[in-house]
Amino acid sequence: MDESKDTNEALWQIGVFDAHCHPTDIMASIKDIANMKARVLTVMATRLQDQEMVRDTARKYPLKDSTSTSRGESSKYVVPAFGWHPWFSHQMYDDLEEDMHPNQVDHYKAVLTPTPDDEEFLKALPAPRSLREFLRESEERLEEFPYSLVGEVGLDRSFRLPQGPSAMAGDIKDKTGGSEEDYTPGSREGRPLSPYRVNIEHQKAVLKAQFELAAKLQRPLSVHSVQAHGLVFDLLQAMWKGHEKPSKRERKRAVSAPRAHQDEEDPNGAGQQKKLPFPPRVCMHSYSGPPDALKQFLGPNVPAEIYFSFSTAINFSNASTTKVTGVIKAVPDDRILIESDLHCAGETMDRLLLEIIHKVCEVKGWDLREGAQKLKANWEKFIFGSSARG
Repeated sequence: MDESKDTNEALWQIGVFDAHCHPTDIMASIKDIANMKARVLTVMATRLQDQEMVRDTARKYPLKDSTSTSRGESSKYVVPAFGWHPWFSHQMYDDLEEDMHPNQVDHYKAVLTPTPDDEEFLKALPAPRSLREFLRESEERLEEFPYSLVGEVGLDRSFRLPQGPSAMAGDIKDKTGGSEEDYTPGSREGRPLSPYRVNIEHQKAVLKAQFELAAKLQRPLSVHSVQAHGLVFDLLQAMWKGHEKPSKRERKRAVSAPRAHQDEEDPNGAGQQKKLPFPPRVCMHSYSGPPDALKQFLGPNVPAEIYFSFSTAINFSNASTTKVTGVIKAVPDDRILIESDLHCAGETMDRLLLEIIHKVCEVKGWDLREGAQKLKANWEKFIFGSSARG
């Protein structure tokens, strides 16, 4: 980096906020959060093995109120996210409409494509879990932390199930830091891939249920999307149907008749806002879509606030960065977030966060200090909402 050490120190003083990371993949690194320069880590749960780990980590570094992050304190905070990642969506059976306890082999034959004929492979997979029970557990975890969010959730058309068990030495040879024993079980890295994918309808059922949980509790979402941005948008659009922002013409008409719909919106006339049936804020994490795809998420009638986060690990990992540069330029200044997407807390996570701040500021043409202030304000608005900042 060309900027001086003093400039980088100024960025840390302003506050650096990781919008999406996975340090519970190496629980031994959690103690290092206290010595990190980043002020807040937004820590994602993805599967059975890490739900309670994320909860325990948030208890160690609790964020108790929405003003803590702006006080310039040396304290470090964790904002937890509880969700079930699409890579593991096959491990869930959909019992929302009817009680069921499916046979393991039959369940996996129903949700994987092409239909597997290797029963030994299917029997080696984890016993599938109840989606209904997972939602109940997630709601309880979310209620414990007022500023928690739903994540990491999403859709992935390219993912293929790995072969073999997850806790193998070969899984971790390319990871950064930690020993073989440090890694939380259940990840997919390093193993040969099978030909099997989770069918997209099953992924959508698991995702829709988690979107509805976020709507019920009015929590933000952190969304993984690979080759599925249109499908993610369609699910969200169906939730906010009938609640779209009015057009300019409709707003002008409303000014001349401001009480025309009062009974519909507030039958008691008490000025209370009705609870909306969609998540209030959504982050498309490490957004990989083209600039044109932004238009639907940022349309003038979209009632949810859609944010886009970027990481060096995902967005700047290829030789060509033309697409991501165009996307970052096109994202409104108040809807951009930064993340590490790293599996291990500590110095490497800090370095990656500093790198992505520099890259975003370079693309946006922002002074580094100005950019850090903007990114801080964006994260606070994404997590706390407009009214919580008070």
